[in-house]
Amino acid sequence: MTELDIAGRLLALLRETGTEPRPDMQLEALTLAVAADLPVLLWGEPGIGKTAALTQLAEALDLPLTTVIASVHEPSDFSGLPVVGDDPARQGVPMAPPDWAVRLVRAGRGLLFLDELSTAPPAVQAALLRLVLERRIGALKLPPGVRIVAAANPRSSAADGWELSPPLANRLVHLQWLHDHEVVVRGLGGTWPRATLPRLDPEQLPYAVDFARRAVCRLLTARPDLVHQLPKSEARRGGPWPSPRSWEMSLHLIAFATAAGASRDVLSLLVRGTVGDGPGLELLAGLDRMDLPDPEDLLADPDAAELPERGDLRQAVLDGIVAAVRARPDQARWDAAWQVLARAVETGAPDLVVVPANTLAALRRTEWDVPESVERLAGLVSVSRRADDARTGARVGAAAAVAR
Repeated sequence: MTELDIAGRLLALLRETGTEPRPDMQLEALTLAVAADLPVLLWGEPGIGKTAALTQLAEALDLPLTTVIASVHEPSDFSGLPVVGDDPARQGVPMAPPDWAVRLVRAGRGLLFLDELSTAPPAVQAALLRLVLERRIGALKLPPGVRIVAAANPRSSAADGWELSPPLANRLVHLQWLHDHEVVVRGLGGTWPRATLPRLDPEQLPYAVDFARRAVCRLLTARPDLVHQLPKSEARRGGPWPSPRSWEMSLHLIAFATAAGASRDVLSLLVRGTVGDGPGLELLAGLDRMDLPDPEDLLADPDAAELPERGDLRQAVLDGIVAAVRARPDQARWDAAWQVLARAVETGAPDLVVVPANTLAALRRTEWDVPESVERLAGLVSVSRRADDARTGARVGAAAAVAR
């Protein structure tokens, strides 16, 4: 055995690593987007482990890995090379795909890894548009079993880097790839986190689709300005931003995350990586409110009102009740709203009632009597005198005295 053979054995031993089930939000977000068949872009500093993560992902999913360094290719490598046939006037000139694309089609499945995307010049990025969106290279269409993942370094640390073009950026799910000290140490010791596709609950699929559609449509109905917002700065245009295309991707991700029972942290990474931080956080806040009780149901039966325990959600319910009374005011609804506020004081933090109570008091009409439930709130908020500035009596006087 030669010295090189011995060196080869040592190298083989160094490459032998194992995996273990371990919580990893980044990896879970990546596998969820891969399962949803959405192209993903991993952003991270050089040497952070993006390529290694993709290699492990391909092995774990038993997918052949095809790596293409985008920056060293010409635009024709992605749009196809013209091949002149026997009679181009009648048959046309077909665009021949590269060999790696042919291998992927023959395999019928695989993981296409587009590396160094931020160092690809604008002409190459333009040629990648059809590949990322339509899965076409020349006249060839990639099969459904092929998933696309890309990686890029920030322009500040990329070798001769470019900003990502807005059309290409808006076709990708952007994930910030950061190193985890414990994962790195454990991995260098020979054990990396195991990448697995999410397990989707077949019973939850119809609900997941309905939930995702309602969440996105409800937000965009209330905030039409969020449907399309092209950032003004060049740097932000190269990241996630809201458009009809990226909202559709968010809808898919919410449906998959719901069916898989993914954590809110994982969904946050995906949604913010698709439509941006601001719109993404608004969408996540809307998801929290999806299962809140209907204000009309609470007004119809205030004695049976079940309010959320979480403070922000309880505040949203109380604000919704006041808004419902404002939209359709009458004595009975106004009285019922006071009953719900009184119940909120009995079952939760009293300070959450202050703003809704003062707003509700301002909605009173002069002919409306003051309900007894106002007295139960008088010690917390100064609403009695505002609620009955025209009425005098022992009951209101007592409430005002407590309020003072």
